Amino acid sequence: MKTTRRAELQQQYKEMKTEAGVYGIRHRASGRLFVASTRNLRSLNGVKLQLSLGVHMNKALQADIKAHGEEAFDIEVLETLEKKPDPFWDEKDALKKLEEKWVTELQPYGERGYHEMKA
Repeated sequence: MKTTRRAELQQQYKEMKTEAGVYGIRHRASGRLFVASTRNLRSLNGVKLQLSLGVHMNKALQADIKAHGEEAFDIEVLETLEKKPDPFWDEKDALKKLEEKWVTELQPYGERGYHEMKA
């Protein structure tokens, strides 16, 4: 039985391992930074699409994208999450902690970024 190219691609997609991690979106001119995490770093194309459509959750970042254009920003992976073989390891919690580490380190608040200080 001959396998179709589509079936082969579907199988390859299913077998691809996803990488979770923390990424930053930086405005080149001002240096302002938005830090976030995702369970699949390949989904960054979806983040770019949200920004281009004007529907990103961070309104300040979205306003700057609209004002300065997408080409004025860089998206970079700050760190990938190292997965643990432990069956009790919580990827979602580990990713949240990794994001918090980067926010604490980079302090993307006020003139430095697009995050609001938590009370």
